[in-house]
This record gives sequence, C-alpha cells and structure tokens, in this order.
Amino acid sequence: MSFQEQKRRVIELLVDSGYLKNPRVIKALLNVPRELFIPEAMRKYAYHDTPLPIGWGQTISAIHMVAIMTEELDPEPGNKVLEIGTGSGYQAAVLAEIVAKQDSGGGHVYSIERISELASFARKNLERAGYSEHVTVVVADGTLGYKEEAPYDRIIVTAAAPDIPPPLLEQLRDPGILVAPVGDRYFQRLLIVEKRNGRIIKRWGIECVFVPLIGKYGWSESEW
Repeated sequence: MSFQEQKRRVIELLVDSGYLKNPRVIKALLNVPRELFIPEAMRKYAYHDTPLPIGWGQTISAIHMVAIMTEELDPEPGNKVLEIGTGSGYQAAVLAEIVAKQDSGGGHVYSIERISELASFARKNLERAGYSEHVTVVVADGTLGYKEEAPYDRIIVTAAAPDIPPPLLEQLRDPGILVAPVGDRYFQRLLIVEKRNGRIIKRWGIECVFVPLIGKYGWSESEW
C-alpha cells in the first residue's frame, strides 16, 4: 500500500473517531507527507498512529496528537504562528499548510528548537517537503519565545512544561490562542489558553505525555 493510501486511511479513521473535525486541519494532514519527516529507517511506520523516534532523544508526535493540538490551536490562513519544539518539522509543516498555503495564505511559522542538529534535520525535511519558505527554524531557548517577530496569533508548545512560560503569554497577540502540554515528568494535560480583550482564559484538554521542555522557564536537564 502506498504512503498516500496509508495516509488517507489513518485520516479517515481519525475523522470517524471524532479526533478530526476541522476541514482545514484534515486538508493539511492529507497534504503533508509525514514520511519525509521521519528517519529513513523508520519510514515504513510513517502512518502508524504512534510517536516515533527521530534521534537526539526526541520523537515525532502521533498523528492523532498532531490533529488534536492543531484543532485546539485553530490556526487560520494568514496567521503568524510560533512553535516551541521543532523536532523533525512535521507539526510546523502542518501549520504552514494552513496559515501559508490555504485560502491565499500569507502567514508564516517561526519554530524554535534547542538542539542544533535536530534543527538542521528539520530544515532539510521542510525543504524537501516544500515548506522551507513558509517556516523559519531558529536554534534558541524556546521558553523565551522569539520576541523578534512577536506578537503571534497562535503559539504551540510541543514539549511538556511545568507551566506556561511567561514570555510566551507576553508574545501572544490579543486575541490569540496558545496550546501546550502542562504537568510533570510522567503526566500532562493539554492547556488551551486564550487571550481576549486583555483577559487570559484557560481550559484543560486531553491527557498526554511529551518529552520535556528544557530552558529557563521549563525544566533543567538535570531535573528530567
């Protein structure tokens, strides 16, 4: 079975299961080639709905988790998005598909990765998949955000934080949405934060498990 057929089947299953409802997100997941964001030796598992190792102690999230987080983030064409934790670049590509390519687009994704080798891997993947002009990958401490391009319409954190880093809240536009897994080493839940008319509104989403968010406002490597 081709990658395209495998992808269609898993997306249909996610729609039938209720994980996927947003037409923009469904279209993005169908368009982005996940196999190009996975080490070659693991590509045969590209459309297994499970996290996969991508090197340097990191993973690419399961397809359903990317679907859920993207739907909670609710990105729109033209949005400027900040992603914390580039990984292999897959989530950034899904976001770029929505904000930069759909409905005339015009948006951009800024993605922060602390591991320089992983950032290089992501840049190569994004270029091969056709998203390099829509995604800027920066090597930095993601807990500090990226104030050079702030404010952002949407901010997504793809690593487990003990709490929302204050710089990210500061860099979120009003109105804007932020999604992050928050908790401890063994257990997290998605926290969805909306900034609206000067107010911060929070609600909890699903339970999840992510690699740690390392940095000034996250965990230290010795803690994890």
